[in-house]
Amino acid sequence: MERIYADYLIETPYKVEKAAAVLAGEQSSGTFVAVPGETEELKKRFAARVENIELLELKDEPSIPGGSIPGKKYQQAHVRVSWSIENFGYNLPILISTLQGNLYEITQFTGLKLMNFDVPDSFANHFAGPRFGIKGSKASTQVEGRPMIGTILKPSVGMTPEETAAIVKVLVEAGIDFIKDDELMGSTANSLFDNRLKSIMKVIRDHQQKTSKKVMYACNISDEIDEMQRKYELIEQEEGSCAMISINSVGFSAAKKICDNGNLVIHGHRNGWGMLNRHPLLGIEFPAYQKIWRLAGIDQLHVNGIQNKFWESDDSVVKSIQSCLKPFVAGHELLPVVSSGQWGGQAFETYRRTQTTDLLYMAGGGILAHPMGAEAGVNAIQQAWKGAVDGLSLERTAQLYPEFAASVKKFSK
Repeated sequence: MERIYADYLIETPYKVEKAAAVLAGEQSSGTFVAVPGETEELKKRFAARVENIELLELKDEPSIPGGSIPGKKYQQAHVRVSWSIENFGYNLPILISTLQGNLYEITQFTGLKLMNFDVPDSFANHFAGPRFGIKGSKASTQVEGRPMIGTILKPSVGMTPEETAAIVKVLVEAGIDFIKDDELMGSTANSLFDNRLKSIMKVIRDHQQKTSKKVMYACNISDEIDEMQRKYELIEQEEGSCAMISINSVGFSAAKKICDNGNLVIHGHRNGWGMLNRHPLLGIEFPAYQKIWRLAGIDQLHVNGIQNKFWESDDSVVKSIQSCLKPFVAGHELLPVVSSGQWGGQAFETYRRTQTTDLLYMAGGGILAHPMGAEAGVNAIQQAWKGAVDGLSLERTAQLYPEFAASVKKFSK
């Protein structure tokens, strides 16, 4: 029988073998005490199995409160656990409850993080995965041999639809590939969703008629499910190509319901990621996280960025990018969305570390706050990526391109 495998980083004051057995029992057929009906035959078929244990560091203090025992040391370990697919079939919410449910609250653990998981190939028969992913996103915007270049509309909230459309006009004429709403922008008192979408899409359609290039605009449709569906259909009516969802806010089932429409590229914003990952021994690592959303059908997913303005390390960002590019059971590869305090200067290290241009490279202030204007901001990032891919240094690229040189002067500090 097919099995699902999950890898955890754990910490416990107990013997690791006993703690791992508790995890397997609590997340399958067992509970804190033997109960009638949990026969050996039942356990053989439905109980989770501890497949492997690798001991790591021994710590003097617990990583997180709860479950600590005075005088005890705390053993960290990698643990692999598996479940029969009979436990949940192809019900992803139940699978997620199994992989990430009450096990975080078990007193045997003073640290637990889901690092990765693997599903059988049969999942491809039940989940379409990303319909567009990297290839579809880039083809839609006529981008080849470089990342898609995008920006976030700023100020995040407060502008009218007319003011927003005016900024969009500058950006599309500058040659940008992608524009999105900020995750905070839904439908404000002075910028109702429908009015904003229609104003922006008129600019994008007019530009397409003149140049044949259709800029991808990700309008934030995050809402209740029925309202998200209505907004999705309005984007289709306005000849849009993309919708944005705050995936942690709307949840897996709602995101999948929207993705299952299959006609628009779905941009997944991961705001709230820090509460799931920031602690080194609590939550979920990105290689596991991105698989959940790939099964839902998300096409583009935020991965933070090199030398970003947040807490995440460059090594973590690189690992996230690489995990999006790896094949998975369903659909296309996931397009990594590089963002957070980005400007052209980080292109060189990003390319050196990842050796890929299969990215959506997002800069908000790095474009809109360029000293020569937004058009120069777009050009500067295009120039930076050309320099990076051509093997030039940042300094040499700045000598060749005045727009990039101006961004170096402003943003390198």
